[in-house]
Amino acid sequence: MFELPVVIIISIIALIVAGLLARSVLSQDEGTPKMKEVADAIRVGAEAFIKRQYSTIAILAIVLAVIIFCVYFVTGQQQFAVDTSLAYLFGAFCSALAGVIGMSVAVRSNVRTAAAAQKSAAKALETSFRGGAISGLIIVSMSLLGVSLTYYALGANPQVTPFIIVGYGFGASFVALFAQLGGGIYTKAADVGADLVGKVEAGIPEDDVRNPAVIADLVGDNVGDCAGRGADLFESTAAENIGAMILGVALFPVFGVNGILFPIVMCAFGLLASIIGILTVRGTEHGDPMVSMNRGYYITAIISAILLYVAVNWLLQGILWFYLAGLVGIVLSVLFLMVTLYYTDHHYRPVQEIADASETGAATNIITGFSVALETTAIPAILIGAALLIAYECGTMTGIAYGGIYGTAVATIGMLSVCAYVLAMDAFGPIADNAGGIVEMSQAPEDVRKRMDALDAAGNTTKALTKGYAIGSAALAVFLLFNAYMSDISRLIGKTFDTVNIASIPVFVGGLLGAMLIFLFAGFAIRAVSKTAQYVINEVRIQFKDPAIMAGTKKPDYARVIDITTLGALKNMVLPGILAVAFPIFIGVTMKYEALGGFLLVGTITGILLALILNNGGGAWDNAKKYIESGAHGGKGSEAHKAAVIGDTLGDPFKDTAGPSLHVLIKLLATLSLVLAPLFI
Repeated sequence: MFELPVVIIISIIALIVAGLLARSVLSQDEGTPKMKEVADAIRVGAEAFIKRQYSTIAILAIVLAVIIFCVYFVTGQQQFAVDTSLAYLFGAFCSALAGVIGMSVAVRSNVRTAAAAQKSAAKALETSFRGGAISGLIIVSMSLLGVSLTYYALGANPQVTPFIIVGYGFGASFVALFAQLGGGIYTKAADVGADLVGKVEAGIPEDDVRNPAVIADLVGDNVGDCAGRGADLFESTAAENIGAMILGVALFPVFGVNGILFPIVMCAFGLLASIIGILTVRGTEHGDPMVSMNRGYYITAIISAILLYVAVNWLLQGILWFYLAGLVGIVLSVLFLMVTLYYTDHHYRPVQEIADASETGAATNIITGFSVALETTAIPAILIGAALLIAYECGTMTGIAYGGIYGTAVATIGMLSVCAYVLAMDAFGPIADNAGGIVEMSQAPEDVRKRMDALDAAGNTTKALTKGYAIGSAALAVFLLFNAYMSDISRLIGKTFDTVNIASIPVFVGGLLGAMLIFLFAGFAIRAVSKTAQYVINEVRIQFKDPAIMAGTKKPDYARVIDITTLGALKNMVLPGILAVAFPIFIGVTMKYEALGGFLLVGTITGILLALILNNGGGAWDNAKKYIESGAHGGKGSEAHKAAVIGDTLGDPFKDTAGPSLHVLIKLLATLSLVLAPLFI
């Protein structure tokens, strides 16, 4: 098999490029002693949280590995018990490692970005973006290496091994859920506490050195947006590749092993395209940072389209219809970013409407913001539906049995091909945000702060864009994984299972409970932020009673707030996480595989729509506040600004906790169902 060595070699090349970028970034100046002091506090806090979080996740992962082993053993599939359990643990380990590495680079890039901003805006952009690129390249290359090595280690039997390595995808999903959930609770509890007491009650600026929660807030950017989102997209890459490989088994008589390995080969080609796109990003002193990053993204997409043609000719007999299906996925990724930009950028109507509504108070800000959030489901749903229909039709036009479903798999892989570049944009956001906080807290000159304000604003935009990409790719992925589930059930029962009868009472009930789980999980996640934020708010209020802290002559107890936030986040992430794992098992065991199919189908659709509402609504509220802070509607300190802060605070757990966690949840439900399928027969 020449295909696997190609994937492994490209992944190693990407790791080497990431290493060279890391050496370049870490060799740069760390700035003033005050900058180093703030950065060290952020790094220590982030590493302490991650250590405690992953210790908790490790215990839960080992317990679940034992359950997986027992399920296969008692259902008469002893030959798969050890392999699937080990693949699960390996996937969990790789997912955790990728997230930790990405965060470790980010907490060291932030101070160097702040230092670079003392010299030029261009240098600051290049430093922060390359810091983010290190995370993107490491996460995607490790995902590809993990899938490839697991496939090889478990026998590389093209008609059997894809069904075993799904354990790897489930391990990645399991860790991603808790990483995103715990990190999201932490970052938003700290953010809400810092904003409500600092901005609204005390009337002090964002990232003011007197605010005891400000370091915890900056730590949260790393554990939520870097480690959490890194684990999310690591899991996306692994799960989507494995799902597509399972569907490729049905086309084995046509393409042989090539159809099964096509997904990971194309993702490796996308990694090459992302490397080229990353290296084209150059900053300018007075230009918009988004122009440079968007140009790099379009270059990545164009090169991915060219390499897609190469992959189809090499592995899929040059069938043009499959190439067109892949193009659908690439185009969908571009369109999703454009739609997200429209709904979350202050240059466009939705955010401006929310800012206008802030003139009459917090209530109208919230009403308008929620109406925008609901509106944001329309265009993305149409785009996802159109992409699936067109890709399916392209596959059907090949005349190959199961070609339609495989066409949707090719489209999913097409969208995934730009993942490394999107991750670079995502990790850029918290690096820029942290650098802005470091500049503010170190009391750097005004010109340095202005440079970082522009970069921070771009970071807010990229974080919103990557959430849009994440839910778009998740939507295609779960359809892929749902079909993989049906293929696995067909293999287990010895007959075709290709229809889920929604008119069947158990199936209807399963679907109803699937939708319910999505709302219940989101409710638990948002409540977890509220509970943890209350701990933070109470502590900040206590410290603000000290006149010396408010006068700036005494340093707040930052470590105390970090510890409170850490304990609160870890405590409150367990219930929604266990609910997400236990409930689908209960449905499958009690109502069997077809009812679980209805549960997955309806739960997936509900999860996609609710994630769009939460992500885009929260992003719109956030940027409406930023727009007012730029000087609109009276600027900082105005009544409109106070109303916008309230709206932004409401949107915080939407866009950074519940919404991103739903991306992972809907994929975890599918991978869990695949791994434990023997239990549901």
